[in-house]
Amino acid sequence: MPDATTLLHFRHLLKEHRLGEVLLAAQNAVFDEQGWIMRGGSIVDATIIAAPSSTKNRSRARDPEMRQTKKGNQWFFGIKGHIGVDAGTGYVHAVSVTAASATDLSQVPVLVRCDDEVVYTDAGYQGAQSLSAKPGLEHLAGVEFRVAIPKSKLAGLPVADRAIASRQAGVRAKVEHPFLVVKRDFGFVKTRYRGLAKNAHHLAMLFASANWLMRARAVALMG
Repeated sequence: MPDATTLLHFRHLLKEHRLGEVLLAAQNAVFDEQGWIMRGGSIVDATIIAAPSSTKNRSRARDPEMRQTKKGNQWFFGIKGHIGVDAGTGYVHAVSVTAASATDLSQVPVLVRCDDEVVYTDAGYQGAQSLSAKPGLEHLAGVEFRVAIPKSKLAGLPVADRAIASRQAGVRAKVEHPFLVVKRDFGFVKTRYRGLAKNAHHLAMLFASANWLMRARAVALMG
């Protein structure tokens, strides 16, 4: 077995060459070739992953690349993992990592595929349809963003509109499965490394692993 130093150097090598992203892209190519990806639509979402807020460490400081954000009535310190998921199958095709304070909307351009015609989001992505007006984001002009209606406004809608919102919520629910696998099955509820680059590589590897696990479970159900 290699010693701890060898494993550490190997992990650094993977991070420096961004091989986590390469692995996820290669896996998506395999899934696409096998017909396991439907294309045409994506779901985007984000989750907060906590980082140690204590300064009782060697540097006597918090991780300088992490930030604080408020969700509901609670404050969190850490990172935010953003993913793009195939709307037909639920497999993750894109991952990005930011400080927790970054807006969900800021990562939409890197999570939407070039052939996506429809993108489903929760209510936190208000304004997504206007992104194409910004320089360099013209490729989003042909995308229809189906942003969830806030719960506070649902009750006042006609029955037909509520039915449409319910169907869209059913599609968006697929994005929760990869998050559930990474957090519950893989136990990744807190950051293990300092810095965004290390965590970006780690999350790419985790979501690639989540794709394989979800595929294995789907095959088991079919068999």
